[in-house]
Amino acid sequence: MAASLPPALEKIVQRFQRRPDPKQRYQQLLWYANKLDAMDEAAKTPENRVHGCVSQVYITADFDGETVTYQGDADAQLVKGLVALLIEGLNELTPAEILAVQPDFIETMGLNVSLTPSRANGFYNIFQTMKKKAMGFQLATTASEG
Repeated sequence: MAASLPPALEKIVQRFQRRPDPKQRYQQLLWYANKLDAMDEAAKTPENRVHGCVSQVYITADFDGETVTYQGDADAQLVKGLVALLIEGLNELTPAEILAVQPDFIETMGLNVSLTPSRANGFYNIFQTMKKKAMGFQLATTASEG
């Protein structure tokens, strides 16, 4: 593995690594989907929509000056599971920590072989959207410091 992952994301990766069977990985994703906090319908705006996903996926990000907190939702259960595991793995990190995470952890988890190409692509798009939001916070913070 190239870069070290944040502890919460590392734990998720290990959880998936213990499930070599794709069916078990799907069950794990559904477990995450069921754990995801409900997202306020008012937050499901075009600005929060993740583009490039077959499903309707929404991600919001809040910044308290130090760490980022994400919320999200998707209309497909497996995709909702992907959203949930990314949120659990990246919540409460600084923008710099989020930006340092490389997407290769999906391969370490074995999900890239379990997911259809469109879902794997969606996963990357969700991840990139979350990084983009973190980048916005980092730029705003840097601008206000300068």
